[in-house]
Parts: sequence; structure tokens; C-alpha cells
Amino acid sequence: DVQLQASGGGLVQAGGSLRLSCTASGFNFDDYDIAWFRQAPGKKREGILCINSDDGSQYYANFAKGRASISSDNAKNTKYLQMNSLKPDDTAVYFCAAGYCRLDRLAEDEYPIWGEGTQVTVSS
Repeated sequence: DVQLQASGGGLVQAGGSLRLSCTASGFNFDDYDIAWFRQAPGKKREGILCINSDDGSQYYANFAKGRASISSDNAKNTKYLQMNSLKPDDTAVYFCAAGYCRLDRLAEDEYPIWGEGTQVTVSS
């Protein structure tokens, strides 16, 4: 089975940081670009960032610039989302997805593989 699993969510205080993991099984991350999305209560899902697996080029949503980054552990077939300076508005379910990283926008329909999300709650 081809699967993605996001993990590492929890309760974080405002101003703190989070590091979420995205682990793939049944396929190799190198075969796909990877993106992180999130969905806050009552809102549409929005993209955070994506990374091209071939050349490492990345695209960030405006709100994520300077606060978010992506890293990899190839031995574990895992990618990580690091976000800093968290605010209550960052409270959401966070998802990772595998597909095609456009460098002009984050488009959900470019990502055929999705994992279950992980809840992040930022307290004020």
C-alpha cells in the first residue's frame, strides 16, 4: 500500500515551535515532490510549502515565509516540517502530501497521495 503518515502534533504555546514528521511507506519520497498543507476549523485547506525532489527548489505560502522550513531524513523515508513563532491562528490539522510541487502556487489537485493529518493546537 502507498501511504503517508503525518505525526508530531500536539499542544504548543504561542511563540513556540513545532516539528512535524511525514513518513512514507510503499513508495520512495524521491519519486514525488512533497508538500505540507493545513486546515483550520471552519476554513478551507491551505498549502504551507512544497519541495521539488529533483532539484530541491521550494515554494512557500506567504504566511510561511521566514517561519517554516522542510528537511529530510532519507534513511527513514521521512520529511519534516518545522514552524516557528507559532500563533493561535496556526491551530489546524496539518497534512503532508506527495505529488507535483508547482513553484507558483500550492495546488491540492497536484497531489494524489495524502496522509491522515495531525492536530496542532496553539494556545495563547
